[in-house]
Amino acid sequence: MENVVNIQEVKPSLTNRRDFLRISGISMVGTGLLLAGCSKDNNNDSGPTTHLPGLNNGIFDLGSGDFGVLSYAYALEQLEADFYTKVVNATGFNINFTPEDRQVLIDLYNHEVIHREFFKAALTGALPNPATQLLPGLTFNYGTLNFSNRTQVLATAKALEDTGVAAYNGAGRLITNPDYLLLAGKIVSVEARHASAIRSLINPNSKDFAGDDVINTTTGLDVAKKPSEVIPIAGGFITTQFTALYLP
Repeated sequence: MENVVNIQEVKPSLTNRRDFLRISGISMVGTGLLLAGCSKDNNNDSGPTTHLPGLNNGIFDLGSGDFGVLSYAYALEQLEADFYTKVVNATGFNINFTPEDRQVLIDLYNHEVIHREFFKAALTGALPNPATQLLPGLTFNYGTLNFSNRTQVLATAKALEDTGVAAYNGAGRLITNPDYLLLAGKIVSVEARHASAIRSLINPNSKDFAGDDVINTTTGLDVAKKPSEVIPIAGGFITTQFTALYLP
């Protein structure tokens, strides 16, 4: 399975996130919380009906239970981190994007890289055998997307962020460990800020940040989607084959 991504990443700036980072409330303190919540002695994935992540007929399957949900989230965070890595390293980034665009996109890049590493470290520390049960690094293909084109990049970012929020919302009910649920709630709140920020860049001074396409006007709640609804959407960008046979 090919899983090597050769990308020259700009290093995340942990001290220069300006206003967006401060309102997002994401910090390295969260890393300790996540790792503490994902210790091998504190999980609910040892039951007989739980399928641990790992190879199934030669193809990696995300598994079920809490580890399945965390592996699912890890796959999505890999996608978002890879996307923003390509955005901020594109040749036209400093030319074709406004200063406000660049500030927000770099902040989002930093956040998504942190989220990706959250899940990688947590799963490595919590899985019984991470050498065979940790989802490998995924590879991606964005087709004809021009990473130096502001309209195309922001439209793709909007789709990814909206899908990510719906994915976390839909997966929350599948989590049994309260520590995992708490941390998923913290991350989805940041993802929702991302989605709002991108929508405001596309259509400034509008109500799109909480549009009717993502917020149910009757319930006042955000959209929620099951893994089986999200994976086909995200799978359009993911070239590494994997399955989610035991997730709804």
